[in-house]
Amino acid sequence: MNSLQFSVIVPAFNEAANIDDTVSRLRAYLDGQKLSWEIIVVDDGSTDDTAALVRALAARDPRIRIVIGSRKGKGAAVKRGMLEALGAWRFMADADLSMPPENIGRFFAAQRESPSTDILIGSREAKGAQRIGEPWRRHAAGRLFNYLARAVGVRGIHDTQCGFKMFSAEAAHALFPRTTIEGFAFDVELLFLARRSGFAIREVGIEWYCRVDSRVSLWRGIAAFGDIVRVRWNALRGKYKGGSSPGHHWDEHRRSGTHG
Repeated sequence: MNSLQFSVIVPAFNEAANIDDTVSRLRAYLDGQKLSWEIIVVDDGSTDDTAALVRALAARDPRIRIVIGSRKGKGAAVKRGMLEALGAWRFMADADLSMPPENIGRFFAAQRESPSTDILIGSREAKGAQRIGEPWRRHAAGRLFNYLARAVGVRGIHDTQCGFKMFSAEAAHALFPRTTIEGFAFDVELLFLARRSGFAIREVGIEWYCRVDSRVSLWRGIAAFGDIVRVRWNALRGKYKGGSSPGHHWDEHRRSGTHG
């Protein structure tokens, strides 16, 4: 039986300027915790030195892995990393590390408070959250996007797009094989599927620093709005039928306190 407790999945595209610092900061934080871990960087077809830099880090620490993607989009990269991970808990982290690694402790604390929760999502709107350096136009666009996301079936979730989310292995294996959106709005589809499958979701307020050179362009924003519509259309066509809900055996396992 696999005993690895925690996996961090970092989707990356042309992040040579950031990736060494990001992985090093994650490793430094995780080394201070009492758990076994791995970091998986999924390079989504970068044309810079991202892959070479990660390989150099991995050569010095076998707990660091690189997976080479095919430039399909962030959603595809996260999906591949989540399904290749070995941890009992699997954490998605943006490569710009706009959330300091120390915030990961908030996710563990929230899970201990709600042991039946399978999915914990970083939120810039939840209690205790801080947004630092975000232009008002970006904030307004994000709020509009979230309003539409809630309208298609993720009501009650106030920040679907924060790039820091934690899944139990059970949730990851039940949900990611069913996702179809490979781009920016994959989070909406993922949370929509989680709700339909009966997985408990909890928002965790985080400290978040806006990155000035964010990859969230106007075109990506427009495409993401289209993907929201696609989620609802897929649901109406019955494309999301099937899949599994949290099983009774899993509930018993979690109540016994023996999970990861």
